[in-house]
Amino acid sequence: MPRLEPGMARIRVKDLRLRTYIGIKEEEILNKQDVLINLTILYPAQEAVQGNDIGQALNYRTITKEIIRHVEENRFALLERLTQEILDLVMANPQVRYAEVEVDKPHALRFAESVSITLTGHR
Repeated sequence: MPRLEPGMARIRVKDLRLRTYIGIKEEEILNKQDVLINLTILYPAQEAVQGNDIGQALNYRTITKEIIRHVEENRFALLERLTQEILDLVMANPQVRYAEVEVDKPHALRFAESVSITLTGHR
């Protein structure tokens, strides 16, 4: 993760729990499963800090709503694809300079709490 430079803000969305179709086995294709999403976003926040106006800030609520809609309305064979599509949604916002997306699939392996994939993007 890049170092937080002066004037930059780090937004973290922690443990966004959604349900979607994810997997390649028949029971995964037929039944929704939980996924747990964590986001880290860096963006220049000088104007938001000075102006105290949401119009000058990165609206994490809007981004999160887009992610919720996308994840819940689509089907994914691979955790990698789901993670990339979420990263693409976040990076579509021109204010975002860096994003890290981690998606956990709880109980994907018999003796593990979860399996996760992490992808990053920057400009």
